[in-house]
Amino acid sequence: MYKNGTAHNSRGLVQLALFSAIIIAMAMVPFLGYIPLGFMRATIIHIPVILGSVLLGPRKGAVLGGVFGLTSLVNNTVSPNVTSFVFTPFYSLGDVHGSWASLVIVLVPRILVGVLPYFVFKGLKRLLGSAPGKLTVSLGAAGFVGSMTNTLLVMNLIFVFFGESYGAAKGVAADAVYPFILSIIGLQGVPEAIVATIIVALVGRPLLRFASSKV
Repeated sequence: MYKNGTAHNSRGLVQLALFSAIIIAMAMVPFLGYIPLGFMRATIIHIPVILGSVLLGPRKGAVLGGVFGLTSLVNNTVSPNVTSFVFTPFYSLGDVHGSWASLVIVLVPRILVGVLPYFVFKGLKRLLGSAPGKLTVSLGAAGFVGSMTNTLLVMNLIFVFFGESYGAAKGVAADAVYPFILSIIGLQGVPEAIVATIIVALVGRPLLRFASSKV
């Protein structure tokens, strides 16, 4: 019993390290995890966090989300753009400075990306069953929720903590900041969520089969 438990724990740590390495590689290799589009960086680095949440559970998923957040903190500190102050307290733009709120924005939503998909997947799996098609639906829903969790929380926290400064950095009038944020959610967040839905649904099933075969 003890040996089996030790082997299970060791396997879990190896899986956690593997997913963490994938996240770090995606964050550090240009165009892999953050795709620069000039006016924004499209994010796909949340996908291994979502997959890790489903496969490894919410605790390890939260760790992976934290790794995701830390890579974003590092990227926005060493390679900043005009709005990097919302993601790092170590960057300023004119009179606008990052603060403790930057740490909330860069970490809390990303940690939740590693938590919520697990419960969405488990809840839908319990409700729909484990037939292949229904499992695909549950995985896709977990991908969609995880991606939208990141987008909705990040963008709304930016508005709460840095709305006026963010608008000024983007050249947006104060009374148009939230409509501008909604446009980003629609134009960037929704396509990212659709991509996450498809990839998590397609990749999740073989990963689940592989994981169950190792139990």
